[in-house]
This record gives sequence, structure tokens and C-alpha cells, in this order.
Amino acid sequence: MTVETGMRAVEIAREWVGTPYRHQASVRGAGADCLGLLRGVWRELFGSEPEPVPAYTWDWSEPEGAERLWTAARRHLRECDMASAPAPGEVVLFRMRDGSVAKHLGIIAEAGDAATFIHAYTGHGVFESPLSAPWLRRVVARFEFP
Repeated sequence: MTVETGMRAVEIAREWVGTPYRHQASVRGAGADCLGLLRGVWRELFGSEPEPVPAYTWDWSEPEGAERLWTAARRHLRECDMASAPAPGEVVLFRMRDGSVAKHLGIIAEAGDAATFIHAYTGHGVFESPLSAPWLRRVVARFEFP
């Protein structure tokens, strides 16, 4: 990913801040979940989405333990080396509980000591959060846009 693409992804994601949380939605200002935010950023960067997103439940992938979000990210994004420092515009994938599937994501907005990420979270909508220790320990993968 070029620095320009990463910065553009952050700029677009910041335009979504304040969008209410709506499960399965992807409409800036009207509603989005974490995947909907990523889908919206993708559309502004590249045009149409790379594949249709099937309907999904709140507990999607959990009963069978399938890493659907991780697998889909690998199809359309480039996986980053976890030993490297995060960069603005990278997509971060989180495992919210030990032993569960990874099913939350966000976009790195600021890197370094004051790192932040933009995500859509139940009860909060789309907002920018510090990438603090509790969040960092849940990161299982990072990706960059193609």
C-alpha cells in the first residue's frame, strides 16, 4: 500500500465518524457496523466492492469456529508482517475473546505512541479510539489495501 492510499483510507474513515452503529449497514451518516465501515472505505478507494457480503448474524462464525472475516480479508487485502510497526490506513483484525473467532476490525488512523484506530462498535457508532493495551492485545492480524 502506498502512503497516499493509507492516508486516503484514514481521511475517508474519518468522514464516517459519528455514523450510528447499525448491524450489517454500510451507509455513511445513516449506519454501519465495523465491516460496513471497511466496505464504505473500499468503495471510495476502489469503486464497487470485490464480492457480495452475505447476511450475517451477531454470532456469525462462532458456532462452527470458522475464521470467515480473516479469510475474506486475505482474499482482498494484503497481510502485513505483525513484527513491523502499524501504519496509518492499515486494517486491524481483532479477536475479542480468547478462543473465539476474529470478528471485529478497524482502520489505523495514527501510529506510534499515540496510536488510534477508527471502527464501528455496538452502542458507540463509528468513532476514533486509542489503540491502547486492551485493544492491542486483541489484534490478531493487520492488512493493507491493495
